[in-house]
Amino acid sequence: MELYDSTIREIMLRIGSHEPRRWPYEPELGWQDVGRNELVLAGDAAYELGGSSLPACNCTCVTTGAELVPADEVLLIGPDLGQLHADAAFARIAMLHVNAISDDDQEAFRTIRDMEFVKYHIHPKGYMMRISPESGREQVRVSKKALAQGISFRSIGNSFIRKYKENKLIDHVRIIFVTGDWTLCRDLTSVTKRVDAITLTLNHIMDGLSTDCSVCSFKPVCDEVEGMRELHFKKGAAPSKL
Repeated sequence: MELYDSTIREIMLRIGSHEPRRWPYEPELGWQDVGRNELVLAGDAAYELGGSSLPACNCTCVTTGAELVPADEVLLIGPDLGQLHADAAFARIAMLHVNAISDDDQEAFRTIRDMEFVKYHIHPKGYMMRISPESGREQVRVSKKALAQGISFRSIGNSFIRKYKENKLIDHVRIIFVTGDWTLCRDLTSVTKRVDAITLTLNHIMDGLSTDCSVCSFKPVCDEVEGMRELHFKKGAAPSKL
């Protein structure tokens, strides 16, 4: 799975100059999960990540390249949850190193989608996520009570990693949080939209639609992403390795 590799490298390059804080995965430090999306009313919220029309984005990148995601870790650029006092720009990125992807295109695509949908099954107490598949925005209301109890991105990141690693195909997970940096979050929004475009193009290919590039709206993605065009034209022949 190399389709997202160049994007992973670009994201790490963009955030590298910001010297993120790093924490190794410690599952026992994960925040309490309440099993369903908890309603945090405006009056109970301290602030909203991605609120007030500020940039807010998320994406999931899958790779079989162990060197791209060599360990389980949480990265943070910007203020931690306990240091914020007002709405802030926000980005959350998940990078997954997987140990195997099926040679069958359809099964591989379903596997990737299942991994992407993990974000809908994480429900930290006092941390209400609102995710829009259409716009790619991820907004989070953080409750005053959760802040008083010591919620942090370190604990939230551990919760994400713990949930992802329930899938035995996933070896390592890197969770990246960015807060407060309007410019960086805006730039990452453009990158996360490209990730969505790759996934949509995969869906297009799996549906077996036209391979006539002159009429295909996904041509720019195939032109830019290494391996995408080959995958498109192999579809319908022998199964191709993602």
